[in-house]
Amino acid sequence: MRVLVLGATGYIGSVVVERLAAAGHHVAALARDDGRARLLPGVGEIRPGDLTVPSSLSAAVTPDVDAVVDVTTPTGSAAIDSAATASLLEPLRGTGRPFVYTSGIWVLGETGPDPATEDAPPRPIELVRDRPSIEQMVLGSADRGIRPVVLRPGIVHGRGGGIPALLVEQARAHGRGRYVGGPVHWPMVHVDDLADLYVRALDRAPAASLFHAVAEEAVPVTELAVAAARAAGVESVAEAWSLPDARAGLGSLFADALALDQACSGSRARERLGWRPRGVDAVRDLAEGSYASTRAA
Repeated sequence: MRVLVLGATGYIGSVVVERLAAAGHHVAALARDDGRARLLPGVGEIRPGDLTVPSSLSAAVTPDVDAVVDVTTPTGSAAIDSAATASLLEPLRGTGRPFVYTSGIWVLGETGPDPATEDAPPRPIELVRDRPSIEQMVLGSADRGIRPVVLRPGIVHGRGGGIPALLVEQARAHGRGRYVGGPVHWPMVHVDDLADLYVRALDRAPAASLFHAVAEEAVPVTELAVAAARAAGVESVAEAWSLPDARAGLGSLFADALALDQACSGSRARERLGWRPRGVDAVRDLAEGSYASTRAA
């Protein structure tokens, strides 16, 4: 298929592009500045577009586009994000072609100790308060002859990037591991496994499907923080970073997200799409894997 990818130059998007190309798909990357996109392995062409200009998005979804994959980070404006999604969906109306939208497990809020499934009602934190309505817009487009799929990745790790890299930076700066708030848990997924799920969703997910992209249901963040300290080459212990102080250092919305205690099930993707995560577990990846290679000399 010819797949239009939004967010191709990002942490997740660049790996999705790599996997799509490896699966034989032709990747068209949407970009405001084509310089970075042209350097990505797997990009077959660049199409101009800007999330804040809806007409540029609909213009990029030409009749030769067989599928659209949106891996962009929300702009923070509900109006802009909703208009962007609507503009991408409209050219697909009546075609039966897939549209894969990236949400995230933060829409669930605090879950408690039992792993939340896709049937759990959203209780989004402030940072992602608008995502549930966009999820519903996407899933509802099935009634207009589109094959929409929503993926909710857990906290993504691998290749030395993502939020875990922040844990390593904090450990290096403070001489020991740090985590926000109390002893919380994060659902985790390796970026390579996540990219594989995008390909599976594109190829075989039924219309109006919702999947949690989670390989490890609830990883103790205290263990991640200790592993981050090992990666940073500092004392292998972890201490709590009080929520007020973390808010001051990271911003209130992001700090509140890091303090979420969550457990999420990824069994639906395994059962219905045959997804089999194979990446190294998050703690070992931090302590001995891709993050350990980022140690300061």
